[in-house]
Amino acid sequence: MATARILMRSAAGPASGEVERARGLLERAWDNGFVRKTLLVVVLALIWETYGRLLDNPLLFPSFTETLAALADRVADGSLPARAWTSIKVLLMGYAAGVVLAGLLTVLAIGTRLGSDFLETMTAMLSPLPAIALLPLALIWFGLGNGSLVFILIHSVLWPVALNTHSGFRAVSQTLRMVGRNYGLKGFAYIRKILIPAAFASILTGLKIGWAFAWRTLVAAELVFGVASGQGGLGWFIFENRNLLEIPAVFAGLLTVITIGLVVENLIFRTIERRTVLRWGTQT
Repeated sequence: MATARILMRSAAGPASGEVERARGLLERAWDNGFVRKTLLVVVLALIWETYGRLLDNPLLFPSFTETLAALADRVADGSLPARAWTSIKVLLMGYAAGVVLAGLLTVLAIGTRLGSDFLETMTAMLSPLPAIALLPLALIWFGLGNGSLVFILIHSVLWPVALNTHSGFRAVSQTLRMVGRNYGLKGFAYIRKILIPAAFASILTGLKIGWAFAWRTLVAAELVFGVASGQGGLGWFIFENRNLLEIPAVFAGLLTVITIGLVVENLIFRTIERRTVLRWGTQT
């Protein structure tokens, strides 16, 4: 009888071990944020495909496979990559200019009381103002060119980045400030070595918000700008195909906007976050 139990345990041991190993592998995969997000995207794509097939009306809501087919066609003929690159170039110009101006305003704000009052007042006044509402004025001031788009992109980026950076600087502990003073740090060296690392979590949040505001503002502005000038980026691509009733191509343009946003958020900003605030221990 005892021999039979031993044999049964030895026979069951490897199987239970394999189950535990499989369970451990699944748990490790589930702990990976990339796996979870990928699974979520797959589920959303399946829901999209199911609803599109049940509705069976490509002019109203194309399925996911029809959208992918339109996306492949527009990529093959080069129209969608060209439109996307046009949008990205303008976005980078406006985003870079907005970040630089936000940095200058923040340095001025932490250096003088008047500068701090100026930044807080301007942020309270202009931050709630939608950037797209400035497009008619921008077209009058800068004409039918990229200058108009860059102007409203600067407005979209400047205030959230400046506000978050200023708030992060003000939240730096007095202990760190005294450490910098004890080392004799002053001016830009004090900002670069003490304030920026300590406040980088807030700065990165502002950069993310500024990017999101700029991206959606650009696409919305191109819907108008493209009509006015006959050219544009992804916004004009979406508007143009809507007029032609190429609804799968419209969804392909929207999917491109979403994909670029996901890549920037999860590849660029997430990489910066891992190599800075998470490594430094200032954020968990």
